[in-house]
Amino acid sequence: MTAKGTFDTANWDAKQPYEERDGVTLGLVTMTKTFHGDLTGTSLVTLMIATTPVEDSRSYVALERIEGALHGRSGSFVVQHNAVSDRGAHALRVSVVPDSATGELTGLRGEMQIVIGPDGGHSYTFDYTL
Repeated sequence: MTAKGTFDTANWDAKQPYEERDGVTLGLVTMTKTFHGDLTGTSLVTLMIATTPVEDSRSYVALERIEGALHGRSGSFVVQHNAVSDRGAHALRVSVVPDSATGELTGLRGEMQIVIGPDGGHSYTFDYTL
């Protein structure tokens, strides 16, 4: 099955970097999201971010708990993000943590693609099995 829609981000809270050495910074950020479309609900995202002296080279890993409804089925689930920007070449994988889903979403598996449009708006396509 496939779910599509948009999401808004808010409450970007970057902590002081926990390590800075040789131009590489390691930091922690939390933020929230609100999902619209086939997936409706909210989430809390916790990101660990590495930035480098090269402007377009950085990465983040994150865990995100999403609570809401997917095609009308309610529950929650956790996704794991793994993102790398290598001098502007981007790779992102967002996958459901196995057996993290609750309620009517128990058994959920899948991967989500995220697109940031030219206007800065965020959209998702979520391919999943239930």
